Amino acid sequence: MTLFRAIACAAGCLFFSIGASADDIDMKSVFHEISIGVLDHDTDNLWSGFSRESGADINFEALFSPSYEILGGAIRPAVGASINTSGDTSKLYAGARWRYEFEQGIFVGIGLGAAVHNGDTDLKSVDKKALGSKVLFHIPLEAGYRFNEHYSASIYFDHVSNASLANANEGLDTLGFRLGYRF
Repeated sequence: MTLFRAIACAAGCLFFSIGASADDIDMKSVFHEISIGVLDHDTDNLWSGFSRESGADINFEALFSPSYEILGGAIRPAVGASINTSGDTSKLYAGARWRYEFEQGIFVGIGLGAAVHNGDTDLKSVDKKALGSKVLFHIPLEAGYRFNEHYSASIYFDHVSNASLANANEGLDTLGFRLGYRF
């Protein structure tokens, strides 16, 4: 668990130090958008069906500039972290995100990727989810509104599980609010 926190802290420091060195590189050529938000951890009655863990997650995410245009939207690489404030399961994730932006400022997105976490793999405690393996599938959904060229707000949901590839597969859902900045 200490190693995971160190990696998460390093990723967070990198995330913010990149913003501090914006004069040294063309941020738009690397990053398309960055987001930060607060998510309800292990939200009850969603895809996973029930809740065992508690607290809030602080979520950081970066969408990168390279894109592939398809179905009117764009697929971009994404990396992020959700750090649980109660000491329950935190995760780092990476994957691809498809986003479609309507002319009125509304946007929707869906993705697929992988996540690594510091939670339990087997049922060791009634207060922790049994996630089955340390590497999980990561499926995010997002709907939001772009206020102008740079700023947006969105409702964000994500689900992690092993898709029943391991004996334990309780899954974990988060749901919350994020603010984004597009370069």
